[in-house]
Amino acid sequence: MTRFVITIEYDGRAFVGWQRQANGFAVQEAIETAIQRLSGEEVTLYGAGRTDAGVHALGQVAHFNLERAFDVETIRDGLNAHLRPHPIAILNAKVADSAFDARRSATQRVYRYRILNRRSPSALEEGRVWHVGMPLDAEAMANAATVLVGKHDFTSFRSTFCQAVSPVKTLDELSVIRKGDEIHVEASARSFLHNQVRIFVGTLKLVGDGKWTKADVEAALAARDRAKGGPTAPAEGLYLLTVRYEPV
Repeated sequence: MTRFVITIEYDGRAFVGWQRQANGFAVQEAIETAIQRLSGEEVTLYGAGRTDAGVHALGQVAHFNLERAFDVETIRDGLNAHLRPHPIAILNAKVADSAFDARRSATQRVYRYRILNRRSPSALEEGRVWHVGMPLDAEAMANAATVLVGKHDFTSFRSTFCQAVSPVKTLDELSVIRKGDEIHVEASARSFLHNQVRIFVGTLKLVGDGKWTKADVEAALAARDRAKGGPTAPAEGLYLLTVRYEPV
């Protein structure tokens, strides 16, 4: 038995999310089918994060076990061949110890949200950015974001359907940087609540367009009430950027 770990890139628009489910085609299902076609074995693929419908990944990580022996190049190239024409790419594959778990062993997950902040929409990036036509004050957004860093009760910034036992999380970083016509919001933490990053972005957008202040974000955090937080930003601007693990 060999445990393989793969790093995955995908365009989330084609899927109902990462996790296999009854109401549509999922990234997990596509890759599990490709593994079965390559190896002849039925496996369960375990991902580091359960991205929602429309959310993309540049560095999703997952693991699975195979009875047959394969080299990592065959895993990578064979899966890519069997995944066509789905918008999924296996960037690399490696062998891990049986104790490694893509989800439980992760020490940090990093997400990036892309806002296209210009009057004209994008002809090339539709479905991959949130287009906001009115100018946003990225500096004000960055200043307000500092309120959210640290260990807090994030009830105001999680979906009402969130199934996490506790709303308390430690947010390691929340940065807002303007890069030309785009504003990037990056968040890193060991784990996140359902829709947490998208609600952060929807809230900071209110600050960027002058409707909210830093004090309003502080009040929303203190309220511990989803109704007091900002709206949920669209899925298409969100990317699972990378997943970090302790060096081995």
